[in-house]
Amino acid sequence: MITRYPYRELVWIDIEKPTHEEVRALMDEFDIHPMVADELLGPSVRPKVDRHENFIYLVLHFPAIRHSHGSSQAQEIDFIIGKKFLITVRYDAVDPLHKFSKVFEVNSILDRSNIGEHAGFLFFYMIRKIYASCIHELEIIRDQLGDAEEQIFAGRERDMVEQLSVINRDLLTFHRALRQHEATLNSLARASEEFFGNEFRHWIENVVGEYLKVEEMFEDQKEVLANLRETNNSLLSTKTNDVMKVLTATTFSILPASLLGQIFSTRAGGMPLIDSPYAFWIILTGMIILAGSTYFYFKRKRWL
Repeated sequence: MITRYPYRELVWIDIEKPTHEEVRALMDEFDIHPMVADELLGPSVRPKVDRHENFIYLVLHFPAIRHSHGSSQAQEIDFIIGKKFLITVRYDAVDPLHKFSKVFEVNSILDRSNIGEHAGFLFFYMIRKIYASCIHELEIIRDQLGDAEEQIFAGRERDMVEQLSVINRDLLTFHRALRQHEATLNSLARASEEFFGNEFRHWIENVVGEYLKVEEMFEDQKEVLANLRETNNSLLSTKTNDVMKVLTATTFSILPASLLGQIFSTRAGGMPLIDSPYAFWIILTGMIILAGSTYFYFKRKRWL
């Protein structure tokens, strides 16, 4: 599906799940190289930057917004940046692009915005919006970590094991999607300097700065998660040790009493109290006294 967003002399073409016919139309209208057109038909494995005579071809992957789509896979956006046109190709619904299109459409109708004289500036504002959505997603994860911290110190360590694992999965998704962005954007800066002129390199360096904000926030959340998991594991281990200590001490407390009961259950010749009508109560009382004495001994030694 192709959607066009014109603005003065510029035009933004957004395509979701392009067909052969749509890609052919782009080739004819914007003189897209056949090799690039072929790559638009399906997702790419890695990010890349290709400088062509009349456009720059850029491929980037972004972490999927799990809280919106229920997916943990990275989303790809292919950018074709020309002098007077910007083409975005995607294979899934990308929320930041949808939100940007609404703002761009309103500004275009009202003619309020001053984007710039070429499509490179349009790309600049668009990519900033996408990185802002990544920061928003990390803020959601930060809030989840805060809630998990409260739950951990409220005594719900066992319940937080799964929650912390889910957060860790989200951070891994971010890392896989964004780990090559800095190198790709630096390559884009060099290509855009040749294509748009020296003055535009500053704008792409600002894009690198936006990415570094995301990266810094990601590293902070990763460190917080690691500390919380270590704390949670320590508290779980302490509770488990306490339970095992109580069970062990309880077992040893009743061991002498059990031994006494086993001795009198043999009914060997010459066994004392064997013929006494109060034998059962005497033995039971002795077992209780032995168990109680052992328990208080452990208590005195602070083993319980």
